[in-house]
Amino acid sequence: MVHLTARAAAIADVPAITAIYNEGIADRVATFETEPRTTDQVAAWLGRRYPVLVVENASGVVMAWASTSSYRDRACYAGIAEFSVYVGREHRGRGAGRVALAALKDAAAAAGFWKLLSRIFVENEASRALCRSVGFREVGTYGKHGKLDGVWRDVVIVECLIGEAA
Repeated sequence: MVHLTARAAAIADVPAITAIYNEGIADRVATFETEPRTTDQVAAWLGRRYPVLVVENASGVVMAWASTSSYRDRACYAGIAEFSVYVGREHRGRGAGRVALAALKDAAAAAGFWKLLSRIFVENEASRALCRSVGFREVGTYGKHGKLDGVWRDVVIVECLIGEAA
């Protein structure tokens, strides 16, 4: 088995995170985003309240990343974060996503969050299975949540209670 390590993302990881995210955008199976991200846009994610992690193999190659972001501005939602997980194309199916998401749950709890949530395209069985494998539950479906390349897409809502709410 490949040895994988999750850690907080550093500025040196930004090119790898950007490349992996841009693969995900191009693949059209995990995000409504259509425009590639720049390293400056990704660098802006770091150094805030919201954890961003990378997963690297024993050689130090960044294979995956996971991040949290703001859910809503209202004070009652201050402990809820949205999350994203992306694995590089050549590293998929090797457990990097599971390591990333499990570590993100811990990092988000340490940052004071009590719930992580996201939306996954209904046909993205790999992401849905990943979320289930680390304790997320599917709580519903948003029909025709958005259009991607002119096609309506449905999404499954996933959540996991963490920290003091777990």
